[in-house]
This record gives sequence, C-alpha cells and structure tokens, in this order.
Amino acid sequence: MKKITIGEASRESGVKVPTIRYYESIGLLPEPNRSEGNQRSYEPADLRRLTFIRHARELGFEVEAIRTLLTLQDDPNQSCASADAIAKARLIEVEQRIRSLMALKAELELMVEGCGHGRVDQCRVIEVLADHGQCGHAHH
Repeated sequence: MKKITIGEASRESGVKVPTIRYYESIGLLPEPNRSEGNQRSYEPADLRRLTFIRHARELGFEVEAIRTLLTLQDDPNQSCASADAIAKARLIEVEQRIRSLMALKAELELMVEGCGHGRVDQCRVIEVLADHGQCGHAHH
C-alpha cells in the first residue's frame, strides 16, 4: 500500500496543506500515521476522504453536515435517509439564495436602467443606495 506525504496528498486531492491539517484537528480526517522522521503519511483511503470533503465543501455543505455524511459513508449498510435529508436541506438553502440573488439582480437592473448618465445629483444608483425605501424589492 503506497503511502504519501502531506504535500503529495494536497496535490492529488486538491486540498491545501493547512486545510488538511485543519481537517485533522477537527476530526474530519483521522490523524495519519507518521514516518520515522515524524512526517505525516497518508494512504489511498485518506485521499478519497479528502476528495469527498473537498467536493462537499464546493457544494456548500457545512462542516457538521460533512461530518454526518462521512459517518454515513463509513457505514454503508445503513439507510440513506439522513444523507437525503442533508442534501434536501442544502437544496432549500440554495433555492433561497437563488431567489435572493434574482431579487438583487432585478434591483440592480432597475438602478442601471434608471440611470440617466447625467450628473451624480440625478443618478438613480446613488439615490437608491442612499434610500433603501426606493428599492423595488424589500428582500435582497
């Protein structure tokens, strides 16, 4: 079984070295074996776990959700209901964020369309930013 250094683990997994150490410190990644020179020594399972964590973080999962998902992954014979619930909760968050961003986009479009490209004292962008009550959308 090939063992690799933290630098190699970083390159292969796409996770930065300080982040790997952080994941070890919070228990997402088990503390690795050490070489005679006291260097961390990682195995293929550690790389798979790092890749899993990186991908979950890219999808916006919080650390505690990832911790739960890793626990589920470690025991594949159990129900996937918990994993489904975590993914559904993340989907709801993403949908809410999309709605918020769409409202923000619409407000910015109104501001830009309302700009007469004249002087600042007639600038719709400045007016709206100075008075939230002029916004077309309450929530953005």
